[in-house]
Amino acid sequence: MQRFKSILAVLTEDSLAEVALERAVHLAKVNSAALTLVDAVETAPGEIARVLGVLTGSKGPEVEEDVLAYHRARLTKFAQTARSEGVEVSEAVLQGVPFVEVIRMVLREGHDIVIKGATAAAHGRGVLKGVDLHLLRKCPCPVWMMMGPGDGHFDRILAAVDPGPREDPARDRLDRLVLDLATSLAARENAEVHAAHAWYLQAEHALRHGRYTSGKQGEVDRLVERERAEAAARLTALLDDYPQIPEAHRHLLKGNPGEVIAEFADAEGVDLVVMGTVGRTGIAGFVMGNTAETILGAVKCAVIAVKPEGFVSPVTLDGGQ
Repeated sequence: MQRFKSILAVLTEDSLAEVALERAVHLAKVNSAALTLVDAVETAPGEIARVLGVLTGSKGPEVEEDVLAYHRARLTKFAQTARSEGVEVSEAVLQGVPFVEVIRMVLREGHDIVIKGATAAAHGRGVLKGVDLHLLRKCPCPVWMMMGPGDGHFDRILAAVDPGPREDPARDRLDRLVLDLATSLAARENAEVHAAHAWYLQAEHALRHGRYTSGKQGEVDRLVERERAEAAARLTALLDDYPQIPEAHRHLLKGNPGEVIAEFADAEGVDLVVMGTVGRTGIAGFVMGNTAETILGAVKCAVIAVKPEGFVSPVTLDGGQ
């Protein structure tokens, strides 16, 4: 069972901070993990003082200290809540580009997971904006993004997997990371765990309407069925090591993965989607796969994004980004 030893909760003022705190405190309790709470001021140290010093004279440093004191006070209140639950807590106000400083803290301190509420919107739910997307794309550890007020509790978890037709050890390891995390969380939370794999015959639309194949729909049907059967076999093989996912919770979805995964999650009342983000590994750079981008743009519930093994963040401790 996967355990978290060091949790980082990002509680910026423009985010669903209370939801993120609730989940972070609960996860820290059930794992006996250390919890770090951070807020971020989007200026480099001394920058507020420098700018205001030009405008108002010598009061710039005082204003900067007031700003930092406000953010420290926010974290102190959040930390008191966590400590009242018996959780070991530390606090830090970061200065600089928020996602960069958060990732640098992960690199320095080796946190196992980052928890953040999405950017708060007027309708009460969250939307994925700048810092959220940067963390999902570039943070080396899993990122748990809360999308709504109810996301601190969940009963149904969906592991989105992609066992492909060609051998790809990196992709296969990523699928297993997703399944390990989803099944571990489900066991700790006494939640249902489901697995879904989306498939489709890429050329089906063209074959259905092509001049030479429109009269051969039986052959097209056979091609589609062969593709479905192969996808089913790959999913079965992948899930052989996960008996805790019953047959009724194994879902083969026909259609574009980026669309049908989010639609299925919404229709089935999924509370949390655990998914891999596919990109280049082992080098200083990362491009999130189109499927992952589409799912993140459409899903309405909380999401945990898992990076491939060997992923190297473009953010570095020596100033890279």
